[in-house]
Amino acid sequence: MAKLISIESSPRKTRSKSNQVAKAFLDAYQTANPNDEIVTLDLWDKELPEFDGYTIDAKYQVLHGQDFDAEQQKAWQAVVDVCEEFKSADKYVISLPMWNFGIPYKLKHYIDVIAQPGQTFHFSPESGYSGLVTGKPLLAIYARGGDYHTEQAAPMDFQKSYLGFLLGFLGFQDIQEIVIEPTLAAPADVASTVDSAVEAAIKLASSF
Repeated sequence: MAKLISIESSPRKTRSKSNQVAKAFLDAYQTANPNDEIVTLDLWDKELPEFDGYTIDAKYQVLHGQDFDAEQQKAWQAVVDVCEEFKSADKYVISLPMWNFGIPYKLKHYIDVIAQPGQTFHFSPESGYSGLVTGKPLLAIYARGGDYHTEQAAPMDFQKSYLGFLLGFLGFQDIQEIVIEPTLAAPADVASTVDSAVEAAIKLASSF
């Protein structure tokens, strides 16, 4: 039995195009894999540790190979708990809208918590950085109001470029992508775009 974690970062719930396509994928995946566990993390409902002074100090203690004091230990344990939850999955789905050409701040907060030395990546002077979350497939579902495949708009896409880089940094290599764009087109065109994305998601679910 495999465990799949689905990370939702849109607050629009059922009105969200990224959530809609993710749900279609998860429903089809559950049908194809009835014994697998699916855990949904709605980042708008999830309490995440803040990177306050104690947490930042604790991270530097890790980076310098030094011990924690009591407050740093407590702060760092909250980070480790989120990292362990993330790493407990065998497969992942991340669904996200584009906000201001990038990713929602809730997802950025989550990434800032899980991207930690000794948890999801390693550094050595000899080999540099290496990701620790390896051998696990991930589906990223992107929704954006405009069309960022054009030559003029592509340089403004810090949504897919950032998340793709970060996932590679953490060790992911088997990354599938579904892009829903443009979601601010005429309603009939948007409906057709979403239908195509749903179809792609359902097809992918059978072999994911």
